[in-house]
Amino acid sequence: MRLGYNTYCLRSLNLRDEQLLDFAVEHQLDAVFLQDLKDPRAMDPAHWADLRARTKELGLHVETGGGTVVPRENEDRGQKLASLRTHIRRAAAIGSPIVRCLVASMRSTLPPGPVEQHIETMVSMLREVRSEVLDAGLKLAIEVHKDLQAWEFKMLLDEVGTDFVGIYLDTGNPVFVLEHPMTTVETLGPYALTFHLRDSVVYEHPRGVAVHWVPLGEGVVDFHEIIAKARELCPDVCVYAKPITGRPAQVLPYLEQDFWKTFPKARSRDLARFLSLAKKGVPYDKPIVNEDLLGRKLPDYLIPAIQRQQRDHMERSLRYAKEQLGLGVRWQA
Repeated sequence: MRLGYNTYCLRSLNLRDEQLLDFAVEHQLDAVFLQDLKDPRAMDPAHWADLRARTKELGLHVETGGGTVVPRENEDRGQKLASLRTHIRRAAAIGSPIVRCLVASMRSTLPPGPVEQHIETMVSMLREVRSEVLDAGLKLAIEVHKDLQAWEFKMLLDEVGTDFVGIYLDTGNPVFVLEHPMTTVETLGPYALTFHLRDSVVYEHPRGVAVHWVPLGEGVVDFHEIIAKARELCPDVCVYAKPITGRPAQVLPYLEQDFWKTFPKARSRDLARFLSLAKKGVPYDKPIVNEDLLGRKLPDYLIPAIQRQQRDHMERSLRYAKEQLGLGVRWQA
């Protein structure tokens, strides 16, 4: 399976798109997922053509896309659709076969109302751009984020149709909706258009569990098992290292009754499988610098440390993906 990296993980380095491509070449990767639009020319159509030519010259596969689709307020619907259409044009111009999109950033940021209502909103909005997606020869890839559980994503796909929509698989976000990443892969692997690997430490906490993202191979997720299943269900997708680190552990207070108001139809067997991760997890004890300071500005003196950490965590993750999981083509040629 081809190996790439997700550029959001190097966000603090403020690299231009050409430098992000050079990083992939330096590390003998096959692909780049341009997720964090830090380049000042990122939305310039002239830059899109240059980027397409450069990726072709370097022999790199490229994927990209936009953000959330479901609006918080009805009056935002037009703006969300306009943004999605722009990213469809951008993906086609760059040469990406997919367009990343999200239902919402988190379960808590969904508008008021049941999940079924938000799925219907997502379906109706995606159908509005169906002809544009198909005419461009693309597919929309809905990212598995901190919003829905796998069975809910499948319900969305069954409704909208998979002729122009698929899944952006991610192994880091499911733990935030109390789901074992293997459950996510088993349920949504057949619909995967792209696959992003992120490791987590999950451990028991007096209020429930705590979850913490860490470099690949340093958490509790069994990636040998996950990649074996991916080779079976979606062998042709590109696999991306996506170690988003530098964030403190977050407590999921599932032992508190109010927590379940947002998961009224959660499945007990899926919860039990997720909790098996917490039974074997312990707090992460390797040195780490936290950059997400709960709304506080990152002090300038910490920026070099964060930049060094992001590069180090990406390189550690890439070594693990290559040497332990056997991912990647170019470096083995």
